[in-house]
Amino acid sequence: MIGFIGSVFSPWYHWSGRGNPANNCCINVATYGPGGRFTMTDRGASALRRANDTLRVGPSDMQWNGASLTISINEISSLPMVSRVRGQIIVTPDAITNVELPLTKDGAHVWRPFAPSSRISVQLEAKGWQFDGHGYFDANFGTRPLEHDFSYWTWGRYPTAAGATCFYDAARRDGTVLDAAIAFDPAGNATQIDAPPATPFKRTLWALRRETRADAGTTPHQIKPMLDAPFYSRSVVQTQINGEVVQGVHEALDLNRYRSPVLKPMLVVRVPRRANWTF
Repeated sequence: MIGFIGSVFSPWYHWSGRGNPANNCCINVATYGPGGRFTMTDRGASALRRANDTLRVGPSDMQWNGASLTISINEISSLPMVSRVRGQIIVTPDAITNVELPLTKDGAHVWRPFAPSSRISVQLEAKGWQFDGHGYFDANFGTRPLEHDFSYWTWGRYPTAAGATCFYDAARRDGTVLDAAIAFDPAGNATQIDAPPATPFKRTLWALRRETRADAGTTPHQIKPMLDAPFYSRSVVQTQINGEVVQGVHEALDLNRYRSPVLKPMLVVRVPRRANWTF
């Protein structure tokens, strides 16, 4: 679940010239498995309300009470399975970190992992979509389009016996690379670690290349597919870090593919536009 102000993968935001992020906002929700749904309605500025502790986009909102984040969802999923997605998710961090990681040298893009270890309670109004589990809470900020500064990146977050470990690897368009590896303990303390080698594993159905960090001599593999697009993949991946076998969420993003003008009309099917909203 992602809240966007300036919906970075919205074709409508791209076609607008990206001059007003507030005019292309959305609450993106994806559920997986049988009956899975995907919502990413691009909404205009009239749908956006912000306060220090609240983000509201049309019929859905997020509210922070100092200890937990309550996400109230009331959306319509996109094609091919159009239906209502409604309910509540509560994210309770184990601790809040103080980490901000600039992804470019000039700080135009920043990753803010608020709570790499959290607890979640999911209560959606659909059969089987009520559960408690382990969660994650972060944010990204940027002042330029991603495809202007990056050609490819991968990200992974793996729960470990000592907390959680995140890997952020990116190829920048200026020829430099980002290779961040950070371990978080349950108290939110962060430690930079020596990452095991970047290791490729099986490509997606769209032939998108993937890699993540893995101990020498081991090969990561996908446990569960989540989202599979021509330029983007999200999946549950198993790898080995410092002798520990772990499973976590992995993302791969090919921004050379994304900036192709051919893709934008394809995305309209998944990202409908609703310009007007009245509270």
